[in-house]
Amino acid sequence: MIFSTMQKFKNLIVWQKAHSNVLELYKVTNTFPREELYGLTSQIRRAAISIPANIAEGCAKDSDREFARYLRISLGSIHETEYYLLLSQDLGILSKANADILVSNINEIKAMLLSLLKTIKAKTIIKQ
Repeated sequence: MIFSTMQKFKNLIVWQKAHSNVLELYKVTNTFPREELYGLTSQIRRAAISIPANIAEGCAKDSDREFARYLRISLGSIHETEYYLLLSQDLGILSKANADILVSNINEIKAMLLSLLKTIKAKTIIKQ
């Protein structure tokens, strides 16, 4: 296994960036209309939280294959979050400037996750 079992997720830069992204999204969604509290605000927050949460959960798994599975789940949540941000912009709830910054952050996290998955896949193939 390339990553030690029970790896400290807090040491992963991708987790740190994903966590910071959640904090930023909470600030931004605090400005959303009150009627969106149980709609778009909740959906964005839940999807965004899922990204670092799945990275953390994956770190507790016993194999690279399981860890990679949780990273792929995080990727799904990243795409979901990105869509909600684009929808928020299209609805006029989120400015284009804010949406661009947040989507840029998401794309950086996405690239990091894809790179980590590629590394795990390469190491797993070599080990077999």
